[in-house]
Amino acid sequence: MNAQLLRHPCPVEQSPLEWVDLPTPTPGDDELLVRVHVCGVCHTDLHTVEGEITGKLPIVPGHQIVGLVEQAGSNVKEFHVGDRVGVPWLYHTCGECEFCRSDRENLCVNAQFTGFHVNGGYAEYAVAPAAFAVKIPDSFDDAHAAPLLCAGIIGYRALRLALEGHAPAWPRIATVAQERDPPNFRVGLYGFGASAHIAIQIARRWGCEVYVATRGAEHQRLAKESGAMWAGRAEDVPNDTLHAAVMFAPAGALVPEALRALRKGGTLALGGIYMTPIPEMKYELLYHERIVRSVANATRGDAQQLMQLAGQIPIRTDVQTFPLADANRALVALKRSEIHGAGVLIVDH
Repeated sequence: MNAQLLRHPCPVEQSPLEWVDLPTPTPGDDELLVRVHVCGVCHTDLHTVEGEITGKLPIVPGHQIVGLVEQAGSNVKEFHVGDRVGVPWLYHTCGECEFCRSDRENLCVNAQFTGFHVNGGYAEYAVAPAAFAVKIPDSFDDAHAAPLLCAGIIGYRALRLALEGHAPAWPRIATVAQERDPPNFRVGLYGFGASAHIAIQIARRWGCEVYVATRGAEHQRLAKESGAMWAGRAEDVPNDTLHAAVMFAPAGALVPEALRALRKGGTLALGGIYMTPIPEMKYELLYHERIVRSVANATRGDAQQLMQLAGQIPIRTDVQTFPLADANRALVALKRSEIHGAGVLIVDH
């Protein structure tokens, strides 16, 4: 099969992915062989390719896979040959550690991640455990479904954790779709890439007013078109405005700015797998029980809940497609913020 292989991390401008011919993998008894139709291009892929985070090498990146089941292992009951499936970031967990036993499998000490520990979707075929594959809502075509599998799932989890941190308001927010008087609850999104494009739709579904802090007039325009009440630069968000916030931009320097805009008791959720150093800051920015928390991976429950929401709202994803052979070019465009919405690789068999 054709695949894009990373042997040695380096800046994407140096075309680190190598177009290679690899053996088509064989699924185990509990696994699926997926004929890849599309694979989303994620910032996690960029961090992997450039060596900012390190997993197995060599590796085929990609963890937002949509395709058809080509083969199913002998123990697989939930999927059949020809079914459309999605393969997300969480590839496998042990089921035995303290985190798995307490419904926190996203923190599993033996977790494996797609395109990081095992070969991912920048290829014509990929293998995945059936228990970790997800069903895709019928209303989405392949390309527009791909961003749901990481940008959507992690955006949903980050938003939920930020809002749960504001415990008194969360029950009303969670049921706002059934209410006529949604709460006046202000949420900030820092960065407006693929995750934020989806998170803003969920936040508005839950009745929240959304403030988007992002660089550049074009991203600010897109945020307002997506329903943001306010869009501008992080330093221009008024003090004590936000009840909760999610930071998608991997820029640690923005953390003090977000805390400045956060009201008493609010939560700032950091949604990225990588972030530049957070600068020293005054304690008063954290005082009054403000919370800063990271968001690590996601559970299968998060994936299922996001897919259900995606079909109900319905979530709209904006995508820009590239041939699989142009994966290096897609990553360069992602690094330069030249992709509107989410980048998606199209696999031509």
